[in-house]
Amino acid sequence: MSSALVVVGTIFLAIAAVIHVFIFVLESVMWSRPSAWRGFGVRSQGDADVIHPMAFNQSFYNLFLALGIGIGLVLAAWPNLHQAGHGIALFAAGSMVAAAVVLIISSPKLARAAAIQGVAPLVGIALLSLGLAA
Repeated sequence: MSSALVVVGTIFLAIAAVIHVFIFVLESVMWSRPSAWRGFGVRSQGDADVIHPMAFNQSFYNLFLALGIGIGLVLAAWPNLHQAGHGIALFAAGSMVAAAVVLIISSPKLARAAAIQGVAPLVGIALLSLGLAA
């Protein structure tokens, strides 16, 4: 095991979790603000009102993925639970990456958004996996 790679991979996974909590806040708590829904490409208040239930629901998917990484990283810090913790964190991060892939496939114009939600967990997965395998 390479502890440096594990640490850096863990940092990237934590960053991914923070990004997804921020997305949760934008899609749920701040959705009523034009600055929030415009960031998702919504053009009018009417459209934002129609999309709100979907955005609110989707926001919780982002929160749950972030919680998965958070719980996984907490468990990984415990000596007898580190394998389970890493597994949970890697699963949640893999789900983030998969969601980013679905986003870019379904709407190529949202490539920037897909990169924001997918790059940090992808790098975290790669580094943590390499660190655990070493």
